[in-house]
Amino acid sequence: MSAYNTHLDKNPANYVPLTPLGFLERSASVYPDRVSVIHGELRFTWKQTYERCRRLGSALAARGVGVGDTVAVMAANTPAAYEAAFGVPMTGGVLCALNIRLDAEAIAFMLDHGEAKVLLTDREFAPTIRKALSLVAKKPIVIDIDDAAVTSGEMLGEMEYEAFIAGGDPDYAWVWPADEWDAIALNYTSGTTGNPKGVVYHHRGAYINALGNVVNWGMTGHPVYLWTLPMFHCNGWCFPWTLAALAGTNVCLRRVDGGHMFAAIETHKVTHMCGAPIVMGMLINAPEKDRRPLPHPVEFMTAAAPPPAAVIGRLESQGFKITHVYGLTEVYGPATVCAWHEEWDELPLDERARMKSRQGVRYVNEEAMMVADPVTLVPVPQDGVTMGEVFYRGNVVMKGYLKNPAATQEAFSGGWFHTGDLGVWHADGYIELKDRSKDIIISGGENISTIEVEGVLYQHPAVGEAAVVARPDEKWGETPCAFIGLKEGATATADEIIAFCRQRLAHYKCPRTVVFTSLPKTSTGKVQKFVLREMAKKIND
Repeated sequence: MSAYNTHLDKNPANYVPLTPLGFLERSASVYPDRVSVIHGELRFTWKQTYERCRRLGSALAARGVGVGDTVAVMAANTPAAYEAAFGVPMTGGVLCALNIRLDAEAIAFMLDHGEAKVLLTDREFAPTIRKALSLVAKKPIVIDIDDAAVTSGEMLGEMEYEAFIAGGDPDYAWVWPADEWDAIALNYTSGTTGNPKGVVYHHRGAYINALGNVVNWGMTGHPVYLWTLPMFHCNGWCFPWTLAALAGTNVCLRRVDGGHMFAAIETHKVTHMCGAPIVMGMLINAPEKDRRPLPHPVEFMTAAAPPPAAVIGRLESQGFKITHVYGLTEVYGPATVCAWHEEWDELPLDERARMKSRQGVRYVNEEAMMVADPVTLVPVPQDGVTMGEVFYRGNVVMKGYLKNPAATQEAFSGGWFHTGDLGVWHADGYIELKDRSKDIIISGGENISTIEVEGVLYQHPAVGEAAVVARPDEKWGETPCAFIGLKEGATATADEIIAFCRQRLAHYKCPRTVVFTSLPKTSTGKVQKFVLREMAKKIND
């Protein structure tokens, strides 16, 4: 045995499991009076946020939440949602942030599948939650979030959030994970078959990617972060923990539109914000009356559907500095960044925008990324032309899919995480996405399974065959486009089809465009979706 491995063991003095919870304790200690969270007229300091998170953890523990228990949260970008990112794992529990745009059936599945013990729910979403609770096999403890900014919705739970945490201990001795591999969060992602899959994050990955955001985005000083990205998206791309590491200021934004964003930027001197291309479009297309002069250049990180170079160029011309990232729920959000070269600053605006529209290179904290043949895993030539699948390997790849060993094994086949996204590899090592082998549509930052939508279309009595593909959309990035072959002798209109879907799906999943046609097929009868995608691109509004 090497001398370097003799009498040099891990011990409590030299090894502590990684967790982002420590970031909160440090900021409360070092910057106790710095503003941590702003929400309307509310202001909390880091000392207060730490106390509130400990109260939440204490109150949850008193209700039996412990290591490995799931706490679900259905909330907009509010202080309660931010506090849950810390208060839930302080108990050893696992945070499941629910997508507020989903329908009751999907929410009910997630509550059951994740075995949620407690549900914190904003009363604005009471109609969906009420129905979901009627569908679950086992009803969780329900705590209502009564945000002052909301006037609609009813109270469904046994207690309101503020009263709930008021009963907790501000000095609660929270639980440091025994193992950094312990789960910290559960995030559901849309799949191409059946029910959504539950992606499990560990404390180690959350810690590493939170700091990775700092390094890859060059965040320094005292950032003021505007929450235009939903906190339920990959736990806000790990930014709740990033902001705690930096003792930055979180500016909550419940309603994301051009006017509210410009007002918040001016009022709070926002330095950083994230969002899908739809958020970029809101800023670009905001009416003149809603615009405000930027107090300084504002850093904007974008992901989801690849933003057109023209959109990047227009937003940068207005004073925003765009950083393009790419990732998936399975890799804690962003794991690839279009790392900028100073010499590119000399390029014309259009060319700079084109360079920024590429997805880029791996995050500094992601150990490996490649574009390769999806079967042999042989890397494709870096010629910017040859297509392959994007693969990841490293410490910010999920633990796996909850209760789904087959899907986990398939995703990790060959020792790499298979993204299912297709792209090319450029000579400088930067990747550029070209297609999605899973046929997932990304609309406004939300994943939409085409198979789920097709399943609803087939329920319509007039529909004989159906296929759904992504149609490019300047505002949403992509929207669902349905190609339908009617049964012989049947009739239907596009409006009827869309209305039928809206009764059975979350509205954002419903087709925006319906085309009645015979579906192109291979000799074996498989629908040729690549042909439909080309057809969808040529449809005029």
